[in-house]
Amino acid sequence: MKQEKTARQRLILATLDGAPSLRVAELAQRLSVSTETIRRDLDAMTQAGLLNRTYGGAVRPLGQEPAVAERQAMFVAERRRIAVATVPLLAGARVLILGSGSTLVHVAHEVAARMNDIMVVTHSFGVTAALSANPSIKVLMLPGEYNATEGTVLGGHAVAFLQTLHADVTVLGASGLTGEGPNDALPESAAVYSAMAARGAQTIITADHSKFNSVFTARYAAWRQVAYLVTDAVPDGPLAWGLEDEGVGVILA
Repeated sequence: MKQEKTARQRLILATLDGAPSLRVAELAQRLSVSTETIRRDLDAMTQAGLLNRTYGGAVRPLGQEPAVAERQAMFVAERRRIAVATVPLLAGARVLILGSGSTLVHVAHEVAARMNDIMVVTHSFGVTAALSANPSIKVLMLPGEYNATEGTVLGGHAVAFLQTLHADVTVLGASGLTGEGPNDALPESAAVYSAMAARGAQTIITADHSKFNSVFTARYAAWRQVAYLVTDAVPDGPLAWGLEDEGVGVILA
């Protein structure tokens, strides 16, 4: 009975990953159980923080990401380990695309310390500053509209410029990770990340465990587009199932 309940709740979460909201009656019909059973499942999952109950149904909760200055002080040791574990995956690459965020700044510091004579394409001023420690690294900064809150350039100019580029590896961060893929709190950032993922021959996601099964506004890639997730803990729940289904390599720092 417990295994059936666990499997059913897993299916509910997987279904919600592909739809903004679902009704109790619709879930009951899909899973061939009573509406009362679905209501009990939704109540239990709401208490566990996996979803939000609505009148007659449920939605996945949307997260709120802290400001970048606050994020830089969080999980510092974990993010450093993630950065160290990421650089070996870049061996042989001559052109990199690096996204933005606290973890990517740590990655940039490791790239500057351990790689030479490469080109890095980025939209992050924090990443650019970290790379400046190594004069052999050529940095190509994307054009666009400056976002002071995130320290990045965003917008259509950045996306259009990326369409002209090819890179060996793209390395990105995320606001949240779900079974459906990595996501970002800002749709404008997600648009740039999506273009970055499309222009790299291989895409790597770097994120600490606090991002697991967190839902934010805009998904920017599907797991089938990602080669590796570099993180500091073993993924669980819908995230683990999505990674396994798409064969994403999980590197533990």
